Amino acid sequence: MSEHVLSNVAVVLRNEVVHGSVVIRDEVIADIGQGSSHLPQAIDFEGDYLIPGFVELHTDNLERHLQPRPGVMWPSASAAVLSHDVQIAGAGITTVFDAVSVGEYSAASNRRQMIATTVETLSNPRVREVLKAEHLIHLRCELADPAVMEIYQPIAGNPHVKLVSLMDHTPGQRQWADLEKWRQFNRDKKWTDIEFDAMVTKRRADQAKHAEIHRRSVIALARHYGTVMASHDDTTREHVEEAVAEGIAISEFPTTLGAAGHAAKRGMKVIMGAPNIVRGGSHSGNVSAVELAQRGFLDGLSSDYVPASLMQAVFQLSGSEGIELPKAVAMISANPTGMVGLADRGELAPDKRADFSRVRLVDGQPVILGVWREGRRIC
Repeated sequence: MSEHVLSNVAVVLRNEVVHGSVVIRDEVIADIGQGSSHLPQAIDFEGDYLIPGFVELHTDNLERHLQPRPGVMWPSASAAVLSHDVQIAGAGITTVFDAVSVGEYSAASNRRQMIATTVETLSNPRVREVLKAEHLIHLRCELADPAVMEIYQPIAGNPHVKLVSLMDHTPGQRQWADLEKWRQFNRDKKWTDIEFDAMVTKRRADQAKHAEIHRRSVIALARHYGTVMASHDDTTREHVEEAVAEGIAISEFPTTLGAAGHAAKRGMKVIMGAPNIVRGGSHSGNVSAVELAQRGFLDGLSSDYVPASLMQAVFQLSGSEGIELPKAVAMISANPTGMVGLADRGELAPDKRADFSRVRLVDGQPVILGVWREGRRIC
């Protein structure tokens, strides 16, 4: 049995911040007390914050390591995963759902091989035992893609696949209701006006042919394996009602205030991107995450494409946006764990996993001085 005592620390609990000490015994939190511990073996945290390990449900960061530039695949998937893992742990994330896009839209793309390689690598016991954070898999199923079921079905039963999101990025609706935003997002393709119009027409034809059939198929397979489901980019009340009728409890990145508010009203948990908060708005012109937080519609945050945005967003919400720090922290710890059934972590409390970060404010910016997972320092 190993025991560590952390003293002189601002402990961010579920509903308050207390100055005290924390006892870590083996892999779990054994006790939390107010006031400084005078035990000789206590480690002085100098008044820094102790924040629960973040639980990240949707990050695209891994794909950027596997394919750092368009058309460039990194030679070693293991090396890419390990590099990604360092960034994740360094951002205070101790449990991460690596989001993998299931859909390729082009037989010439590398995406299908990337998906297979990613799942294989993240499932490799030798890789998993050296990872700093705990990695689980989030499959982002592009319903309008003709190949989505061919790709999803063989990996749906993988034991590390814990979350599936239903996505439809067809231009002209949901996230890409503004076609100019979609064109800007794809500016690297340098389409002419004729090519752009042809691509929009093709994507809409694919949606009409495949999306509804694939939606039913993905849901059936997810239910079969007991995989948690999320609805992505809900834009209208009808989108929300459709998800509720299908038993989906998570609304991920709703694009409008109306959709987010209706999702909250119907009991769905709403997740938004932390970069939306840090940047002061959506890069796609969608609803502000800050506004949702202030209206009480926001339950969780995802780092999306910037792992470090989680810690920044927490202190921005609790500073200039007037959200209490414990409530902001819960959006990336306790609340996400409740959405995906990870009851053993997500908050600093006795018998919970000892996943946490030591954080100090320097000129108003949060600086992570150390991260621990299951009582062991990982960075």
